[in-house]
Amino acid sequence: MKEVIAVVRINMMNQTKQALSDAGVDAYFAREAQGRGKGFANPKVLEGVDNGYEEAAAVLGEKGKLYPKRVLTVVVEDDKVDDVVQAIIAPNKTGKPGDGKIFILPVADSVRVRTGESGEAAIV
Repeated sequence: MKEVIAVVRINMMNQTKQALSDAGVDAYFAREAQGRGKGFANPKVLEGVDNGYEEAAAVLGEKGKLYPKRVLTVVVEDDKVDDVVQAIIAPNKTGKPGDGKIFILPVADSVRVRTGESGEAAIV
């Protein structure tokens, strides 16, 4: 089993949910988050802010702010990971900074609380 964690634009959630549903994935978690990528600010300006220079903070302005995002967490069988990743990429890829990130992690086990099923039986 794998856990697929995706950070996407908040305004792309409906399209992302539809793409996941079309890929046969209806079970996932979604939560609100705020964040930013590394490419939005000049590192020298950030260094100035860290050193307490007010001018650097003024130059940084809006570029240092956190942006609203959605974080999706999907746990699927190993053979469905590529389908999930492609389903997330399709509606979110604009070619511009901020399109998001996808992380894939191994899952050791899972247990369905209601029935006590474990392993892949708990996620299908």
